[in-house]
Amino acid sequence: MSQNMILNNQEIKHKITRIAYQIYETFVDEEEIVISGIASNGFVFAKKIAAELEKISTLKVVLCEVYINKQNVNAPITTSLSIDQYKNKGLVLVDDVLNSGTTLIYGVKHFLEVPLKKLKTAVLIDRNHKKYPVKADFKGISLSTSLLEHVQVVFEEKGDYAYLS
Repeated sequence: MSQNMILNNQEIKHKITRIAYQIYETFVDEEEIVISGIASNGFVFAKKIAAELEKISTLKVVLCEVYINKQNVNAPITTSLSIDQYKNKGLVLVDDVLNSGTTLIYGVKHFLEVPLKKLKTAVLIDRNHKKYPVKADFKGISLSTSLLEHVQVVFEEKGDYAYLS
């Protein structure tokens, strides 16, 4: 199957920087923000956003990894932080690709059970094929694709990229 490059390493870096500035603008009145990435690629993307936020802002950035069973979204969702570590704080839930919205909406549901100051979502690629009423507050790119096409984001030391196959 052929692969069509959607984003190259430089373009992904630009998207990360822009998203970091948007997050900073949204949470400028906060002292601390929690960046929660959905394991595994969402967390890698979250770490990149957090690193950029630390460069451009005075916000204290706390990273959190969110574990969601994508084959059984009704299974308990766990995080690398305790509830007390993100309770009453601003939080951004991050994933690499927003496809059907299933993973993101169940992640949002998990965090809605805890009092938060503000909850936002961020994705690198929004596919526009949602089954649920969930949107990305911050997105790198919107992409209209057929349901048969697959979007893959690859984070590697030699360079990040995203492709459509």
